[in-house]
Amino acid sequence: MLRAAVAAAVLSCAMAAPAAADEPGWTAEPVAGSAPAAAKSGARPYFARPFFYAAGTSGTVLEDRIALANTSDQEHTITLRGADAYNTAAGAFAVRSARESTGAGLWISFGAGSTVKVPAHTRAVVPFTVTVPPGSPPGDHPAAVVATEAGREVGVRVHLRVDGPALAALTVEDVAVRGKGATARVAYTLVNRGNVALAPELAISAEGTLGKVAGRSVRSLPVEVLPGQRVELTEPWPGAPVFDRVALTLTVTAPGGARATGSASAWFVPWGIAGATGLGLLGLGAVAAAALLLERKRRTRSGDGPGSGPAPHGSAVPEEAPAPEHELTGAPR
Repeated sequence: MLRAAVAAAVLSCAMAAPAAADEPGWTAEPVAGSAPAAAKSGARPYFARPFFYAAGTSGTVLEDRIALANTSDQEHTITLRGADAYNTAAGAFAVRSARESTGAGLWISFGAGSTVKVPAHTRAVVPFTVTVPPGSPPGDHPAAVVATEAGREVGVRVHLRVDGPALAALTVEDVAVRGKGATARVAYTLVNRGNVALAPELAISAEGTLGKVAGRSVRSLPVEVLPGQRVELTEPWPGAPVFDRVALTLTVTAPGGARATGSASAWFVPWGIAGATGLGLLGLGAVAAAALLLERKRRTRSGDGPGSGPAPHGSAVPEEAPAPEHELTGAPR
């Protein structure tokens, strides 16, 4: 932390190393910080910083500097501002516009140096302050310094922490299985319920009706979840079964003691085989029904007519009169 602010930008012909997000024309990055151990060993007493790091109690004023390096043959006019930072739905680090910034981005001030003209092949060092308001809650307050010219923006992240109790907490929500077989994926949402940024690790365990199912071993996720943010992620699951009902459990941990689980269940059915089997059974049933119908018709047609066969029980059938009996006497008629 610098104890005195520099009144104006310092110009130098020494070129700064381009930041990762930079494009040809000009770059923006933190001024290299001092490294006491390196200085004592006789090495270069400075080290590159990918981000700004600042920490202090509420009500304090922190100071730092940003380097703007013009790598082109023409002058550039660059505007500087502070911005709130947040996670996109996919977990990427992003910054809000000047109108949308209502948090730590407003704590950053460049004073009269917010617009800087940088001559060709020149490096400008611009000081700025971070004023932490009294009563600010403890924990991380994500922000960024944004350099803008002609619609092009370069953001440099500010890791800002206000002293006080740190709470690492998260939840795992909306767990679902998408796809099947080797292309199956587990979708889920991580929500940071604490006041510090989290670098989570994920493990997946699965239990099927037919036995143990392969899950995923613990691995670090390529995302940092900022306080109060939620990110929607998916995880490949090549060990998904072909046929089974599976109970899935996701366990997410992060430094600071954060731990949460989420669960879901899913059926895995080889619908191609099941469909062919179902059609076969349906066809067999249709053949059996047709055969039964034909047999009934055959029996009806092969009968002796309506009068044939025994008379139903209880029906009245006229009996024939018996033939008259003649007595034989031997006398001529």
